[in-house]
Amino acid sequence: MIPLVFAEREEEQIIKKIGGNEEIKHHLADLGFTVGGTVTVVNSLNGNVIVKVKESRIAINEDMARRIMV
Repeated sequence: MIPLVFAEREEEQIIKKIGGNEEIKHHLADLGFTVGGTVTVVNSLNGNVIVKVKESRIAINEDMARRIMV
């Protein structure tokens, strides 16, 4: 498992674990990040990433991307 921030671009990944407190986990779930779901890194800049999750593109900061393990 690696944090999403280190995932290869344009390669579909399966979310294996989401870290953080319950508030953070709930926020990420609201955005579509769920264990077992897929996510693809579209672009990365200074640790911040743009990802494709459930047919939507979402920008998340490095701190959030480090909590999502793929």
